[in-house]
Amino acid sequence: MSELHDECGVIGLYSTDTSVDIVEETYLSLYALQHRGQVGAGIAVNQNGTIRYYKDHGMIPEALPEKELARLGNGRIALGHVKYSSGGTQVDHENLAPLVMRYIKGQLALCLNGALTNYHELREELHQGAAIFQSNGDTEIIAYLIASARINASTIEEAVQQAVKKLKGAYAIALMSPSKLIGVRDPMGIRPLCYGKIGTSYVIASESCVFDSMGGEFIRDIEPGEMLVIDDEGVHSYRENCGGKTAICMFEYIFFSRPDSVINGVSVNLSRQRAGRLLAQQHPVEADVVCGVPDCGIESAIGYAMESGILYATGLIKNKYIGRAFNNRKRNSEYLMRIKLNALKNNVNGKRVIVIDDSIVKGKTSRHIVSLLRQAGASEVHMRIASPPFRCPCYLNSDTTSKENLIAATKTTEEICAYMGADSLGFLSVESLKELAKESNLSFCDACFTGNYPLDVSDTSREDKYSKKIES
Repeated sequence: MSELHDECGVIGLYSTDTSVDIVEETYLSLYALQHRGQVGAGIAVNQNGTIRYYKDHGMIPEALPEKELARLGNGRIALGHVKYSSGGTQVDHENLAPLVMRYIKGQLALCLNGALTNYHELREELHQGAAIFQSNGDTEIIAYLIASARINASTIEEAVQQAVKKLKGAYAIALMSPSKLIGVRDPMGIRPLCYGKIGTSYVIASESCVFDSMGGEFIRDIEPGEMLVIDDEGVHSYRENCGGKTAICMFEYIFFSRPDSVINGVSVNLSRQRAGRLLAQQHPVEADVVCGVPDCGIESAIGYAMESGILYATGLIKNKYIGRAFNNRKRNSEYLMRIKLNALKNNVNGKRVIVIDDSIVKGKTSRHIVSLLRQAGASEVHMRIASPPFRCPCYLNSDTTSKENLIAATKTTEEICAYMGADSLGFLSVESLKELAKESNLSFCDACFTGNYPLDVSDTSREDKYSKKIES
């Protein structure tokens, strides 16, 4: 069970039918992205150029009560967002999304999944121009840049294109003007973004699972650097920022995305099963059962079992009613983990167990898992990890921005194994990563394993006078 926090989820809908309840459609679609953020959610709806919104803390049913959604009215364009927490900290209400602002050309609403590496530079530039900020996140920076560019730009599309040329980092943006829905993906494609249709609505979303869950049609991924504009005349593609170096985040396949999603032409479920098969080849061990840590270790455990011929069994049960925001509770961490996860004794008692997880960050959760299996009677516990050792901070994806939080940055595999109390430990090799999503036409970012960052990260310290947090 990884100790990473998920990235946020963005969704935008443009309906060609005025009778469609677009708020309800957005609300239901957001559930498919709940895994990407569980500490806040919001919806904004555009009704004849007037944007109304509601956002609050909590998972979707808590953050978006029916009585508040009823006050939004109806319209033809809507945005939805689910938010994750940076470093387990409480998210200020100002940092929840969608961000709605009023400027010289009317209203603008914006949702973001990503992190800007030139945040400080851009914020200081805007401060010098007398900008007044209400939040400490990236979304407001981007909104200001678009609003500033719109003063001289003839269209919102032109303003967005001018603004994103100033951005460095990872981002997937969904925004709406009074008459248009726009999606933009960063030039390297680090963050995923795709589009399709649900009934009469065109939809921009972080993952393709949105279309399957709503009975819709997945059309294609938005290309790295592409801007997609949807209006009364249809769908328009702008590709002037396409064609450069690509680096989609490898953790989309390892952890972040839902297994039923397809990211850049590759099934997430299939990529995780491949990781398990490769683990079985690289780190075989005699055992009686293979089990996966729910939720992201299960597919890899199935792959390991298929490759090794060892029986797959459910060894760990997760409390499905506890979200990741539960980790913010002020209780002993071991006590919280016990409530969250339990071993299934009849499947592991007296058995040699191979347990598969997606990654190890701090190592505390992995140690707890080994302890649970021992207490349940497992005679041996062999830990296998469906990714390489997480040795380097990530500034584009998760909130692991310090080596202090990474056990693999300071300990060898043998030392980590001893710390966890496992009989053996094996990580997937770095060289194997390219096999996980070999059908993708994009290159990958593996900086958290190798330290080879695809862009400059020298301006990414979060400890500054603005108390910068990684944005949704």
